[in-house]
Amino acid sequence: MYAKLVFRNAKQSVKDYLVYIVTMTICVTLFYAFLSISSSYYSPDIGSEYDFTLLSDGMKIAICMITLLLLFLIRFVNHYMLRRKQKEFAVQSIMGMEQKTIGRIFFAETLIMGMFSILIGIFCGVFCSQFITAMLLTAYGKPYEISWTLFPDTVLLTVVFFVASFFVVGIFNTRTIQKTKIIDMLSAEKENEPELKKSRFIPVVVILFLMFTLWELFSGIQNVRFYYDSRFVFPVKIMYWGNILLPVVTLGWAALWMLKKKKIAFQKLIDGLLICSVLHVFLAASVPALTNQYYLPLHGGILNQYLVFVLIDLLFFICALIYLASSLIVAWKVKSPEHRYKGENLFFFGQIISKLNTTSKTMTLICITLVLAIFMFIAAPILTGWASGYLDMRSMYDVQVYSRYNNVYEEENLPQDSYEIITEFLTEHKIDTVYDCTFNLYLSEKDDFHNRQKYDFPIVAISLSDYNTIREMLGYEQISLEEDEFTTQWKAIATEEERDNFLKEHTSIMTDAGELTLSGQSYYEDPIGETAYNSYTNVLYVLPDNICEKLLPVIKNRYITTTENISYENARKLEKLFTEKYPEQAETGAIYGVRFSTLQINSSIANNFILQTAMIYGAVVLMVICLTVLSLQQLLDAGQYKYRFSVLRKLGVEEKHIGKLILQQLSVWFGLPIITAIIVAAVVIAYFIQTISAEISAYIGFGALMLQIGATMGILAILLICYFISTWIIFRRSVNP
Repeated sequence: MYAKLVFRNAKQSVKDYLVYIVTMTICVTLFYAFLSISSSYYSPDIGSEYDFTLLSDGMKIAICMITLLLLFLIRFVNHYMLRRKQKEFAVQSIMGMEQKTIGRIFFAETLIMGMFSILIGIFCGVFCSQFITAMLLTAYGKPYEISWTLFPDTVLLTVVFFVASFFVVGIFNTRTIQKTKIIDMLSAEKENEPELKKSRFIPVVVILFLMFTLWELFSGIQNVRFYYDSRFVFPVKIMYWGNILLPVVTLGWAALWMLKKKKIAFQKLIDGLLICSVLHVFLAASVPALTNQYYLPLHGGILNQYLVFVLIDLLFFICALIYLASSLIVAWKVKSPEHRYKGENLFFFGQIISKLNTTSKTMTLICITLVLAIFMFIAAPILTGWASGYLDMRSMYDVQVYSRYNNVYEEENLPQDSYEIITEFLTEHKIDTVYDCTFNLYLSEKDDFHNRQKYDFPIVAISLSDYNTIREMLGYEQISLEEDEFTTQWKAIATEEERDNFLKEHTSIMTDAGELTLSGQSYYEDPIGETAYNSYTNVLYVLPDNICEKLLPVIKNRYITTTENISYENARKLEKLFTEKYPEQAETGAIYGVRFSTLQINSSIANNFILQTAMIYGAVVLMVICLTVLSLQQLLDAGQYKYRFSVLRKLGVEEKHIGKLILQQLSVWFGLPIITAIIVAAVVIAYFIQTISAEISAYIGFGALMLQIGATMGILAILLICYFISTWIIFRRSVNP
């Protein structure tokens, strides 16, 4: 009998469980799709030069850790269903059914819906996993072919995880039903959250904001004291003094409110602080922009500090805006009678204001979480694109041996080895080479040998013949120089302005072999690898061979390209042999290193893929949590809404107008936190992009970045549409007579 009751209830409540089913299906789909590539049955053809174990193990750890967030979501959705069916539980108890039995029936219902979601989710996960596989093979540079494969171990792990989660949550739900009084079940629909204005949330936020404002004031004073110069241009002066005066105004406004708080409402304090936080976001964000534009003497620690200030001001902006939202709507209603009394707007205003007054804290947390999710979506391709682009610069040769003299203080201890251990190993394993270039890097003036000041290391030089050999290895055209000329080679990360300023100031250079003038072709930007430059420099001198013969060689490098890719196993063996003979730092102080494109590409691709998938998976999970909470916040009070809309019907309001009211209410409810989150996330992302604009330009490209941002907005829009439609369907059903 109970089994029939369970199936009948489940069948009749399918629409009530729609949000539950949608949420669980998305969770299962994501879990299966992202975890499928860690299956023991998953064996993509990525070649012998790669080892898939690192990526597989890393994916399991990352995905399982993020999936713990789903436990909160499962608990929250079950709590919604539990509260929605309180009245039904009360009726069953009055009819004589034991509350323990009621709890078991409810658990069976949710388990049936959960298993249904698992089946659909795994089916959708098989399709979604194709995108993950395509991303993986694209990262390894391999062709992609669709293959519909169901991985038994991933299916088992997915089922076990979610069923176990359902059982754990079900036990808590059963105990909750047993302990709840019948009278409480009957009145559950009338309960509301405590009003935010009576809580300590906003006062605590204000106190913390004022403390950080005081920190901003001290930082601004220190920067003016140590770095300010009256010769700065006007925008820089505004930046320096604005970061002092605005915190003073902010603290002064708070002090004035404390003195006259009986005359000035707390809301007025929040209004003033909100305006100050917006202004300070722009002032704090201008620090890195102006620093890069005018080469201000502000180090990375100060720039990171102002990044923290921007984040703090934006967090306060979110808290204050959500808190004041109901007040702003009330003010609009009072000052606009033509809107207030138009149609059913008076009812609409009442719906929105009453709900915002009780859920502002939740809305604030949702908005902050959405900002984090959007930032993770955007940052994931930026960080991985940066790493991938940088990888192309680092792994241009199959074998790359390099040295550094940073800790060498005697000329006789400078590295001069030719690294014959590499030659012996390649010969022993019958690995043929196409190019093999061993070369020195020289100091233009011997006196620069003892210059070890960080970020001011001397620029090293390479001989023309060695430079042309490297260009030949990479397929570039050869260059030529006159006997008294020099040219320059630049890193990809160097900006055009930096390069132009340098060349303008270095039309000639002094060397131990005489003075050289800048060639007509003053620079080359074709990438030749990162180890061809001295520490903390972005430029390399190219000098005639006869000049280099008279200079001091300080770095000894060797670049090799082979006919075929070195296998992963051979690369690991050779790396071990090299490390044993050339420790990371020798007794002489010389620093030695070896890079194999096989190992670099393998580890970088694995780490980048894990980072990207983990950030995307985490962002989607956070978005699903936020949209689920937004949806259920409206549906939890469906009983009250049903009564209110029934009153409208009795007053003669047509169903078409009621449908329009529902659409407006849900649009505001979803739109307020989402639009606020998008605005705040746009500021954060713009600041983030500004700080690493050189890296984006060098390794990613702004065109590709815009495509990635567009794809991110598309994913957000799809999730929003799914939840909005699901909520709209259930809401309409809940308020229908």
